[in-house]
Amino acid sequence: MEQTRLDTGRIRAARRLIDPVFLDTPLYRCEALEPGLGCAMSVKLETANPVRSFKGRGTEVVASLLGGEGAREVVCASAGNLGQALAWSGRGRGLGVRVVASRFATRAKLDRIRALGATLELVDGDHELARERAAEIARYDGIRLVEDSLDIETCEGAATIGLELADAAPSFDAVLIALGGGALATGVGHVLKALAPGVEVICVQPLGAPAMTRSWRQRRVVTTESADTIADGVAGRFPIPAVLDDLLLVADDAVLVQEASIIAGMRMLHDHAGLVVEPSAALGIAAVLEDRDRFAGRHVATVVCGSNVDVDAYHRWVGAARGET
Repeated sequence: MEQTRLDTGRIRAARRLIDPVFLDTPLYRCEALEPGLGCAMSVKLETANPVRSFKGRGTEVVASLLGGEGAREVVCASAGNLGQALAWSGRGRGLGVRVVASRFATRAKLDRIRALGATLELVDGDHELARERAAEIARYDGIRLVEDSLDIETCEGAATIGLELADAAPSFDAVLIALGGGALATGVGHVLKALAPGVEVICVQPLGAPAMTRSWRQRRVVTTESADTIADGVAGRFPIPAVLDDLLLVADDAVLVQEASIIAGMRMLHDHAGLVVEPSAALGIAAVLEDRDRFAGRHVATVVCGSNVDVDAYHRWVGAARGET
């Protein structure tokens, strides 16, 4: 395999920097989902931790290394999950955390960022405007800007999920991974290609936020004018070239799914697995729902990557999917 930016040795070392509360998350076959999907389905539950998303693995690596360097403060832009995770990891290491987010971000995520002790600044725009503002703060105040997916620590932290999946292979033959900025997909993909090369790595993105998938398909960065999806955690418009380069080496496929399928996936995870998840975490289920023939008779794993969802919106989506009012 050509070389990505990631290193399997560093990923193994990263496990030792991460609080064990984020490690060895449940991975189990969920037979109750299978009649509706037409395939064997295992779920990797990355929501069973204090920040309810996989992002804590990466921020633990970032904060641990920064603490060792004597840093006192960091800043990031976040749709919500990275900000919570960085706030949690920074708090335990005496690291001041500033988070810039869109004022349109999920309120529950913003509330948790504040509750974890971070300083939150809201901008009147989307996540890309928040990224610009965070970079401005970092330059002006001379502090570290944590950039999800671009910073290798975020990818290698997420890649520790891949180590845990590889330990379970070859019990499954494909893994479905939510694709946004690319830290999760490149991290898990790198490890699986290195340690379980027979497993197909399939990335899933909403049709309304297709920038990274289009970039993967065209083998060059493709940006979009807007992102229109309920899956706020993967709604980027400007792929990072270095991350795309990694993704091209580790992803076997990248697919786009409709909003209705995402909502149907959320409903299935609730009804048959007892899981309340945010839209990004249902992308893998959505991919199977849209292409049952592709997965029929196969054993598929999906990473359930986050459960920080606005309760009112969740009930609106899942209730509407059932035809409730």
